[in-house]
Amino acid sequence: MNITFNSFPIFIRKWVIPLLLSQCIFQAGIAENYPTRPIKINIPSPPGGGTDTLARILADKLKDRLGQPILIENRAGAGGNIAGEATFKAPPDGYTLMLAHPAPLVINKYLYQKLSYDPDLFSPIILVATVPNVLVVNSNGRFNSVQQLIASAKSNPDKFNYASGVIGSPSSLTPELFKFLTSTKITGIPFQGSSPAIVALLSGEVDLMFVELSTALPHIKSGKLKALAIANDKRSSFLADTPTLAETLPGFSAAVWFAIVGPPKLPVSISETLTNTLNDILHLPEVSKQISELTMESVGGSQSELSNYLKEESKRWSSVIKMGGFRVD
Repeated sequence: MNITFNSFPIFIRKWVIPLLLSQCIFQAGIAENYPTRPIKINIPSPPGGGTDTLARILADKLKDRLGQPILIENRAGAGGNIAGEATFKAPPDGYTLMLAHPAPLVINKYLYQKLSYDPDLFSPIILVATVPNVLVVNSNGRFNSVQQLIASAKSNPDKFNYASGVIGSPSSLTPELFKFLTSTKITGIPFQGSSPAIVALLSGEVDLMFVELSTALPHIKSGKLKALAIANDKRSSFLADTPTLAETLPGFSAAVWFAIVGPPKLPVSISETLTNTLNDILHLPEVSKQISELTMESVGGSQSELSNYLKEESKRWSSVIKMGGFRVD
């Protein structure tokens, strides 16, 4: 049986139509006057880290451009799920956003058995910046190139080990991608954070590590660590002479990135206002310089570009998580 709008009693139609019209007019009014009050940006990280600093760089310029205070709310914990849920359940009015790393947007949906939000329904706004992971070894170690590492690992299965972070972190997932593409067996040694892992690598307790370039760069410059490759598909301006893993393993890409999203069903006019404003901000020389000082590279672009990027990243890491058998209850 086909049910149409005209099949409902006339008194219901007289009640529904004005309600729908008033809702559309209300939403249009919100979008047209946006913003009229402070905007909150949730971040899934504690104060003082790279994500927090990046958020505050953007907030400072957004405040001037939009004429409203920009509040940074640190919602660390649960692998990014606390910030993800808070943003997902916020009203879709543009006053609650999230600056997130990959975990709550493309990783946790495969890692956790149940989430209180759907990462695929966030409203994409802009890809802000990327920071490459880098494959590093102790400068006094036996490896001088990626090719040498791969050959040694193939000849000596399970003899070498790598420092791994918490489940779902780049330092736990990137080695799995490396092992799959090289058909090698290397043992992961878990650490609670990059700092103790770096210490273990410096002392020779572990043989290698994939880590954010921002964390490893001081040790590389001091000569204590050796960068074998950038774990990305393009070279980094911070280590211009260091090859990428994609040069040896075509298609290898494992960058950490930061994107801004909003709650589901964010009005197009509001998301476009934010995207256009943030693109202008990211092209400011002083902002590019500040982001570069974080060992990040600013990106920018359209909402559709971010949406496509998130789909590609989801596909990549879902495969890695399945191969590695990662799971968080």
